[in-house]
Amino acid sequence: MNIPFLPRHPRVAVVRLSGAIAARPGFAGGISLATTGPVLDRAFALKRLAAVFLVINSPGGSPVQSSLVAGRIRRLAEEKKLPVIACVEDAAASGGYWIACAADEIIADPSSILGSIGVIAAGFGFTGALERLGVERRLRTAGTEKSFWDPFRPEAPADAARLDTLLEDLHGEFRAWVTARRGATLKAPPEEIFTGRFWPGRRAVELGLADRLGDAAGEAKRRFGDKVRLVQVGGPRPPLLRRLLPGLSAEAVLAAVEERAAWARLGL
Repeated sequence: MNIPFLPRHPRVAVVRLSGAIAARPGFAGGISLATTGPVLDRAFALKRLAAVFLVINSPGGSPVQSSLVAGRIRRLAEEKKLPVIACVEDAAASGGYWIACAADEIIADPSSILGSIGVIAAGFGFTGALERLGVERRLRTAGTEKSFWDPFRPEAPADAARLDTLLEDLHGEFRAWVTARRGATLKAPPEEIFTGRFWPGRRAVELGLADRLGDAAGEAKRRFGDKVRLVQVGGPRPPLLRRLLPGLSAEAVLAAVEERAAWARLGL
């Protein structure tokens, strides 16, 4: 009901972005445009908003999904003319920091992990494994580079050079985005910021990777007063079977292992 003359307290939409960033998040959840985009749309569509807060807790993941989610945030912010504040919990690292940079300001806990502005590729080599197992592998390609980085043959120098170029190109996109969004606040030279290194929240503020220390509730009150209303906006509940059996498939187990590895790179 709309009651005339009733005071309206400021409202802040709060969107939680948690987990690894991947096109197909595992059963434990995660961040992708498909899962996060509709939540962002609902958050920015709320009436009488003063701001949108993103509570980020991610070790990173897919650069493409990071870029797509960050792009959606910026488009909605500009359409609705709303300020966006990123509040980092455990980590906004790698792709998580990419998404955080879509905000107008970044708030962090003193012990949060921020940064890791780099790109990584990892795999295994199984040279000789099939022969020892008595398995004959048959591979045919049309295109001389179709079998790029084949794990069942020795790494070729041409493949290594091609992968290095790909990683450098992706790293360049990451650097350009951070520079465009936070170049005016960065207080350290690029050779320190863009190495893939990460820092705790207090040091991140000193380097200009974040703007101040705090948390979502405290920052909302600081900006809009004690009467501010935090409106939590989340996605739909997962199906019952998924909630009861979170490790149902091999794909889910693999996604969990990959996410654990991403957190492990941060020492968490």
